[in-house]
Amino acid sequence: MALEKSLILLKPDAVQRRLCGEIITRLENKGLKLIAMKMLQVTKELAAQHYEEHVEKPFYPMLEEFITSGPVVAIVVEGPEAVSVVRGMMGKTNGRESAPGTIRGDFGLSRQVNLIHGSDGPEAALREIGIYFQAEEVLSYKSSLDEWVCASDEL
Repeated sequence: MALEKSLILLKPDAVQRRLCGEIITRLENKGLKLIAMKMLQVTKELAAQHYEEHVEKPFYPMLEEFITSGPVVAIVVEGPEAVSVVRGMMGKTNGRESAPGTIRGDFGLSRQVNLIHGSDGPEAALREIGIYFQAEEVLSYKSSLDEWVCASDEL
């Protein structure tokens, strides 16, 4: 099993609705380890860098307007298959279609105002982490809980 890192953005709606603590609690309760976190305002330049594959698409202006509309909380988590674990916890992009028990299923009603971003693959995670964090901001540490979260051959 691969120990992976994933970038998570708690988007402006999560911050404005004061859901950050609830979402972070879910990530930690799952057993994911937070290894970097900060609050920031996404600029148009940062948005274009993050969403570079979407910049020329017709929906990009609305995406940019939303992600730059207020502060976000950027987080790096680490854990076995962290990318797919986070994506499963997030639920479908559209909160109306997302299963109860997922973040978007429990707190979302929109496709565009959808609370959370998670990397869609390990390579994307590494690229995205590099956009939001300097190498020295991403910490590596042993947790005394690691052995109670996963068997040693899963870490």
